[in-house]
Amino acid sequence: TASAMQALSARHALLGGSPGIRTSPTARSARRVRPVAVAARSDAGPNLPGALSVADLAAPVLKSHGKTVANEIALVSAKSAAVVAKDPAKDPAPTVAGLPVTHVAGGALAAAGAALALKNIFDRPSRAYVSGPEDGGLGTVGEEYDAWTEEGILEYYWGEHIHLGWYSDEDMAKGAGTLLGSNVKNFIEAKFDFVDKMLEWSECPPQPARVLDVGCGIGGTSRHLAKRLGPNSQVQGITLSPNQVKRATELAKEQGVPNASFQVMNALAMDFPDDTFDLVWACESGEHMPDKKKYVEEMIRVLKPGGTIVIATWCQRETPPEFTDVEKENLKFLYEEWAHPYFVSIEEYVRLMEGTDKMATVGSANWVKNTIRSWRHSIWVGVWDPWPVVFKGPRIWYKTIREIVTLERMHRAFDCDLMTYGMMKGKKKPAATVNAASDTVAVGSEK
Repeated sequence: TASAMQALSARHALLGGSPGIRTSPTARSARRVRPVAVAARSDAGPNLPGALSVADLAAPVLKSHGKTVANEIALVSAKSAAVVAKDPAKDPAPTVAGLPVTHVAGGALAAAGAALALKNIFDRPSRAYVSGPEDGGLGTVGEEYDAWTEEGILEYYWGEHIHLGWYSDEDMAKGAGTLLGSNVKNFIEAKFDFVDKMLEWSECPPQPARVLDVGCGIGGTSRHLAKRLGPNSQVQGITLSPNQVKRATELAKEQGVPNASFQVMNALAMDFPDDTFDLVWACESGEHMPDKKKYVEEMIRVLKPGGTIVIATWCQRETPPEFTDVEKENLKFLYEEWAHPYFVSIEEYVRLMEGTDKMATVGSANWVKNTIRSWRHSIWVGVWDPWPVVFKGPRIWYKTIREIVTLERMHRAFDCDLMTYGMMKGKKKPAATVNAASDTVAVGSEK
């Protein structure tokens, strides 16, 4: 039905390309080798949607999707049905379009009640952070990315880069990232532009010999850096997800990128010796770190004296002023829907970097203006290209609606300055002074 088709495009929550727009070679390659993303379910049939109850729709599709809300939805369904379950009046009653007025009114009330109840369900986070790796488990972060990598939908729409994109002032003036301007700038190419801008902003040397990509995903940034920096630069990516390492390695081989390699490793307890890398790169991995201080300290520990560190991550605003009750509720949802332990401010990241007493310079910026369009762009691209989600069935449709809600709430949080897009960079002190008790020079913060 038309309404079902609209619900399908929901999964655009994790989406990206649309028909007729220019796509990068790597993105086309990714789509070509992941046919699973658009394959119909083998057990799908013409009557499948009608064969599933509301509780079935709420059942987890992947192990990363957390606990089912089937009981809640079943309760809502029962209450809604009860509104119209009373015996009809014995005497003839007025009708509307041939239906008794009581039935019409009851149906309207049931629909309104169901809509309100579903809103309450979607407003309740379902994937709270669980620590890992420990006791043989990956935790919610590793399991989440393992599941999405195996499924293929995320790669189909977001390409090789699981992070926000960059939109120049000129792009935005032309409507890039809006519903009608979705084709102005390719969603996937915006991510490549972000990597280029981040590299330029970092002020790292032209050809760093060894580069570490902390939280590399399926290796899109690692491979792009390896290609751009040249064969004299060796790029090492690390992630908690074994499936991401496997996929990243496959793509590096397919694309002929021998100077990019990948391995499973905990960023809070890296196996690398001190002073190993000339450039330490971390793009949107800090959000998932349960110990931000340890995260920063470990990256600076493996950075060579005189080396460059650059971090991009979602941050919450600085306090004071203290968060209002409404802001606290909004942050709680953003924490617990996408497996985030907590966020910190840009200013706190700067303090953590300076607090190591190993940095010669530290700088920061807020890139909300040039990245915020990504949230809604990921939705609009799915509207224009819904078919991979269409063939996945009602369970994925339901989960996609949850993702749309979260994407929109993320957009609003960044738009009202509850959240900020943090960019931090710095140079480690030279070897002769790295252990000296000298003051850190802080480069002024930009906005």
